Parts: sequence; C-alpha cells; structure tokens
Amino acid sequence: MIRACLSAIAALLAISSATAQEPPRFRYDVIEAPLQPGAVTLPTAPKDAPDREQWMTQNGSIGVRNVSHATLTPVLPAGPSTGAAVIVAPGGGFLGLSMDAEGWQVARWLANHGIAAFVLKYRVLPTPRDNAEWQDKFNRMIGGESVGFAPPKDTPPEALADGLAALAHVRDNAARYGVDPKRIGFMGFSAGGFLTRSVIEKGGAAMPDFAAPIYPNMAAMSVPANAPPMFVTIAADDFLLTRETGLPLLDSYRSAGKPIEFHLIANGGHGFGLGREGTASAGWIETFHRWLGAIGMLKAR
Repeated sequence: MIRACLSAIAALLAISSATAQEPPRFRYDVIEAPLQPGAVTLPTAPKDAPDREQWMTQNGSIGVRNVSHATLTPVLPAGPSTGAAVIVAPGGGFLGLSMDAEGWQVARWLANHGIAAFVLKYRVLPTPRDNAEWQDKFNRMIGGESVGFAPPKDTPPEALADGLAALAHVRDNAARYGVDPKRIGFMGFSAGGFLTRSVIEKGGAAMPDFAAPIYPNMAAMSVPANAPPMFVTIAADDFLLTRETGLPLLDSYRSAGKPIEFHLIANGGHGFGLGREGTASAGWIETFHRWLGAIGMLKAR
C-alpha cells in the first residue's frame, strides 16, 4: 500500500502510473513560470515568507512545487454565465500541484459551460530546491526509501487556510466576478480532494454551497450540520479504493442525512483529470455538470 501511495504521487503530478514490479524513474524539466492572467495573491502566507516557487514539466504537463504564496486564478465564461462558480484545487500529494491536468484544463471546461472557475495554487510542503536533488530523492521515495519528505496523511494547515481564503475571496467578490454568492462550490483532485473534505469538516460557517472531491481519500469524515451537497467520483482500479476500506466517506454523508451523489467508474486509475482516454473515466465531468443542474446550481443569469 505504501509503495502504491508513493507511485501515485507521480500520477497526481500528471505523469504515467507506476508498475508494481519496478518503480519508474521520472524526469522533471524546469521552466519559467507561465502567465496566470488575473491571479490574486491570497493573504495567508507570512509577510516574510520567501518565494521558493518552482515550475516544471513532465510528459508535457505543467506542474509546480515549493509554493509558498497561494494564488487564485479566475477563468471566467466568455459567453453566457450560469452564475455558478467552482474553486478548483489540483492534486499532487501536497508536494506539488498538477496545475495543467487538474487545474487549468478543468477550469477551461467549466468556463466553456458557463461556470466561473478559480484555480487554487495552494501552499505545499517544501522539497529540495535543486532540481537534480529533487528528481533523485523523488525517485528514491517512490522506491520506498525515506528521503526527508513524504506526502502527509492529512491536509496541512497551510493548505486548509488557503482553501478557506479562496472561498472567502470568491464570495466577497461575487459581484465583481458575476457569480451568485450562494452558488459557489469547491472541487479538488486527489490531495485537492483531501483539501475539499477538510474545507467541509473545518470550514464552520464558511461553507461552500456544493463540493466535489474527485478520487479523494475515501475514509470516514466528520460531517457538520451545514455540510453541502457532495459529488464524488473514483475509479474502481484506484489505489485509494480497496475491498478492505469500503466506502466510509459515502457512509458518513448518508448517515448524517446529507445529499451525496457517488459514481464508481469501472476503470481509469488514479489521477485521470478530465478523463483518461480509452477508459470509463472519460465523461465524468459531464455527469458532474448534470448533477449541478439537478441541484439547482445552474440557473441562467
């Protein structure tokens, strides 16, 4: 299980899945920070926090690590708007963020369907600044070695603070973005799904109006009285889902009497983003879109 978890970190960063026989080796190429038009810096980091952010590509997909200052980048509909909004939190094991496959691509799909999207670049745990050292230790970690850093078991407090700040920013600036402050949701992929769960568990009065953890931690959670409707999808061949673990997350929501829609996809593995070609994971976001309509979140403005 530990080996599978470490291998999955690579998938979270939008790279190919690992084999059980021999851990793969991954290469990351350093790139300049891409343009992020309209990005808003969230006021969550200490004023003296150094900017250690490093951008990279792997298999053509863009990611980032060592994020020390959280930002929120709006991707707004060019045409008619539904008035709904979704904060999108990429995954990456809290060691990096899959900004392209689990961030911008998802945001563009939502915006093209009249939903304002906001890509959250939240703070992650520090990793070696030297790229060669990072690659070496990352590959060794996937092989099961202890290298001084590893994905945490739960959402780090910095990431949670960033998630709550993102929600507050969109809600406080709803008129500016052309969205309904009562139709703002939170979607997260893998580690971002962990963050989505934490926002619900610990958000208090600052609760999203709907939530969508995508291939998240399926463990039981504490469901508050004001928990919003939830949409969950995960593949049957995802390492986070085993016969032994069952579906405690689903049970928690149902036991609390809260609405939840759950989709167990036949295949697609972990980290499929908008969908992995040739698997049943393709098309899940259309199902999510229909669900939004069914719960009254897509009223045209």
